[in-house]
Amino acid sequence: MKLATKQDIEAPIAQVWAAMSDFEGWERSAMRRGVDVARTDTRKSAGVGMTWLANFMYRSKTRKVEVKLTEMAGPSLLCFHAISTAVEMDAKLELIEMSAKRTRMHVELEVRPRTLGARLFLQSLRLARGKLDRKFEVKVAQFAKELEERLRSPNRRA
Repeated sequence: MKLATKQDIEAPIAQVWAAMSDFEGWERSAMRRGVDVARTDTRKSAGVGMTWLANFMYRSKTRKVEVKLTEMAGPSLLCFHAISTAVEMDAKLELIEMSAKRTRMHVELEVRPRTLGARLFLQSLRLARGKLDRKFEVKVAQFAKELEERLRSPNRRA
């Protein structure tokens, strides 16, 4: 199942890229939301090959997801591959400079089942495709708005 949307962010592409590639910041953000995140690679700097193990509760069960950064082409592209016992997912975040102070973020998500239960769950989501697309677009829009506000705030961390 594929989901895709795009959102415009009122900030220069360099600032958006710096925020998007702040992996330590994303780890802290996930931890604040109750996700147990641990870096599992030995890289000293950010780049392709970074890996994380995330544990979180979803539908009253603890879920484990391994995430790997598969592509990083600054300042425009981040690709991730995530795998759990039930599903496999590829995520692509692409930044396009629209003007000096405006960046378009294009987000693509492809989810593939690994189990029969996951296949049935994804099939039920396909039946409500319109609602799922709208929810995905709303979540990405919220993310873009939060990112924009964070970049606009005077006491932000670079």
